[in-house]
Amino acid sequence: MNAIPPLLDHLVLATPDLASTVAEFARRTGVTPAVGGAHPDLGTRNHLVSLGGGSYLEIIGPDPEQSLPGGARPFGVGGLTGACTVTWAISPPDLDAAVAAARARGYDPGSPHPMSRRRPDGTLLEWRLTGSDTAHPSGLVPFLIDWGSSLHPSASGLPVTPLVEVTATAPDPDEIRVLLSALDTELRLSEGPVGFSFTVETPNGLVTFG
Repeated sequence: MNAIPPLLDHLVLATPDLASTVAEFARRTGVTPAVGGAHPDLGTRNHLVSLGGGSYLEIIGPDPEQSLPGGARPFGVGGLTGACTVTWAISPPDLDAAVAAARARGYDPGSPHPMSRRRPDGTLLEWRLTGSDTAHPSGLVPFLIDWGSSLHPSASGLPVTPLVEVTATAPDPDEIRVLLSALDTELRLSEGPVGFSFTVETPNGLVTFG
């Protein structure tokens, strides 16, 4: 079993207070996350850290400069009481083919839809990702993302905290493993309440986030 999930694109650390969580990450690791950008009409913004190997960490929370969106903010950030790792994304070589293959294997990750945001330098990033009511509610089954012709966030000079491992717990690990297999990836799973953690290498040593 790999310590790092195959096809990993990024991990999502969601928080109700972005500034506080970014400061806490910097305090614990000695590495300050870079400003990512705002997600128009969704009421969120993010900060980013490279995890090495073409993957990254997204720290996402409410954007105080945006009005409340018409629907819920992504990843439930409006209802969280503290920062937590809520889900992850994979980047298959062919997004549409991966969705079709997963459906043929009995799991529907949802239809891809477009999103975008601007980097602080004004560069527009555009991507497609899956996500719908068909996605597994635990967050342990990843959504799929395709960055198209946009520069991948991990290639934009982010500060780096190399990823050491990703682990998770679930009441029924075998249920999750079947769905992961449908997406051609895997995750170190053990039995327990739904939970997600990752460990990074930092100037302050190994640091684990839940």
